[in-house]
Amino acid sequence: MTTLTTSPLAPLLDRLFAEADSVTSTVLTSVSAKERDRLMHSKTEYLSLYGRLKDLWLPVSRDTGALLYMLARTSNAQNIVEFGTSFGLSTLHMAAALRDNGGGKLITSEFEPSKVQRARAHFVEGGVADLVEVREGDALKTLAVSLPEKIDLLVLDGAKALYDDILDLLESRLRVGAIIVADDASYNAEYLAYVRSAANGYLSVPFGDDVEVSIRLG
Repeated sequence: MTTLTTSPLAPLLDRLFAEADSVTSTVLTSVSAKERDRLMHSKTEYLSLYGRLKDLWLPVSRDTGALLYMLARTSNAQNIVEFGTSFGLSTLHMAAALRDNGGGKLITSEFEPSKVQRARAHFVEGGVADLVEVREGDALKTLAVSLPEKIDLLVLDGAKALYDDILDLLESRLRVGAIIVADDASYNAEYLAYVRSAANGYLSVPFGDDVEVSIRLG
């Protein structure tokens, strides 16, 4: 038995995934696919998109959530940093892994206040709030200070156009063997080119439809 598969976390995840499925399709219709694609690639206009979609859940898939739990467990992660909390589904999976690893700290960043409030409530309900620190605001500022000396797992699931900037901000703290998971990474060609180049010290492969999993080699 694990934290991920038992109460209170397992039924909470079932409920949240069901809620995400019911809300997402309705919210997405407010922005055309063409406009959404343009804004997802922009480093200057992404706030416009996320502001208009602030009620959109943007969750990881169930498979990706399970992958995050597995990677955090098998790497015995103690220090995790996440860019893009949203309503906290990915965070819950990784916090469960920290609990089953014997403890640790997960620092996650989200700029939408209403999502921060909901996510914090979910962490309390799931029994993992003591493992999670939510930093509200611009991640390029909130993740620039007071971080652990070494990061074991980095998850990128916020504004896709900023993936390369966030990695640059945190790269010096990634320990050898640290894992980086980037959801919807195809929206940032610069990021993919960087982690897929062995010269930059990474080994990187795609997972599933649009997740990039990388390991820091040195």
